[in-house]
Amino acid sequence: MKHVLLKRALISFAMVAAATAWARDSTPDTARQSTATDRSMVDRSGNPRSLRAQWVYRIVAKWGDHVQEAYRTDPRRWAESMAQVFAKASPDALKRAAEARTFAAMNDALLAGTNPAALQATTASAPNGASSKRIATRSLGDLDRDLVYVPVTPCRILDTRIAGGPIPANSFRDFDLTDVIRYAPQGGDTSNCNVGDKGSFAAAALNITVVTPSTAGYITAFPYLSSQPTAATLNYVAGDIRNGLAIVRLDQSAATNEFSVYSFAQTHLVADVVGYFREPEATALDCITVSATTIVPAGTHTAFSPSCPVGYTIVSGGCYPTTTNFNLWGSETSNTNHQCLVNVSGAKGVAVSARCCRIPGR
Repeated sequence: MKHVLLKRALISFAMVAAATAWARDSTPDTARQSTATDRSMVDRSGNPRSLRAQWVYRIVAKWGDHVQEAYRTDPRRWAESMAQVFAKASPDALKRAAEARTFAAMNDALLAGTNPAALQATTASAPNGASSKRIATRSLGDLDRDLVYVPVTPCRILDTRIAGGPIPANSFRDFDLTDVIRYAPQGGDTSNCNVGDKGSFAAAALNITVVTPSTAGYITAFPYLSSQPTAATLNYVAGDIRNGLAIVRLDQSAATNEFSVYSFAQTHLVADVVGYFREPEATALDCITVSATTIVPAGTHTAFSPSCPVGYTIVSGGCYPTTTNFNLWGSETSNTNHQCLVNVSGAKGVAVSARCCRIPGR
């Protein structure tokens, strides 16, 4: 444990040094120095920086001026405050942050690389030399905007010729769509159209038809109790029978009705639902394990696991001896497979596994 704490302290110290180096290199005296050396590669004494320190230097060099201008914060102070974040971020996360085109994208890359909620398995909890690789959490979308479309067989949800009568000129009519047993009370189908039992959802795809309006005009469909938008859903002329597909947002409150329709002229109205939009929904993480046994000759050799199937991301792996006299010298999870560095006295079998996961989502 002492060695681990010491290593963490040294990494943190190195990140502070790399993060604050840019501020020193940005002084007028340093700026006047004529050198072809990339300052991210070596320190002021000419000593090479570690790969991690190089990425940190580039992040601070790229965004230090922005921090000063946008947040009125001294870049050196910002760099020092970010040292712990830099120290905890994976090399891949630091690389993505350094290459980010916006300040927000840079922050997202760093947070994804240090998020404790990100999927990870620690070496201490994995048997037989198993190691882990952190995978950043992935957003399933904005609950209000990134909706999932579910198509249904077209089904009638309302017909004012059967129930309710025509919508009077310059007036509104409110309609029910979700949590419905049957649509017959508003002139629709005697079933729930495979929609009414799906609970509350955000929007519906409706094929709307106006029938014999009294004069030229338009209708507008919008969420129940919301302000009427200025845009028309469907325009018509006198005596017309005209239809069109409309995406209608629905009221999300506990009210019985979900949407309203305004009509400029008196008209009958018919509507069929052809699909609906629901919020993105997280599903359980789907993981599988792939493994293979390799016979390695005497000496020190590297054994590899199979690669993950398409659509899966490797998150951890392990090394397992099939015989005795097995020395594990190293274990690492790369972007494609798990690798085990072993030393054996004779030809031995080594089983190497990879844990592969995907986020199905919906």
